[in-house]
Amino acid sequence: MSAKTKRSKEKAVIEQMIALYCRKNHKQAMCEDCQRLLEYACQRIDCCPFMETKSFCSNCKVHCYQSEMREKIRKVMRFSGPRMLFHKPWLVVSHIYHSRKERNL
Repeated sequence: MSAKTKRSKEKAVIEQMIALYCRKNHKQAMCEDCQRLLEYACQRIDCCPFMETKSFCSNCKVHCYQSEMREKIRKVMRFSGPRMLFHKPWLVVSHIYHSRKERNL
């Protein structure tokens, strides 16, 4: 899979997770804070030098998020991760498969 394809898939997943978090916690499609978090995450994904060799940011040895944004994205992922199984099950299955595959390499 090309880095460009991986970037677009990772952006789609993070957008889904942030949107789910915002809908459930802020009762909006996408509030200003969540939109800024999404833009920041997409910027980090675009600048990632390891995209060819990694599957997801959670599997990366280098964490490029600022500490405040890293805490926000963790909060979103902790909330949205389990709920994604009910909203976008194919994304969860794909994520688990690719994460485990990478760890076993």
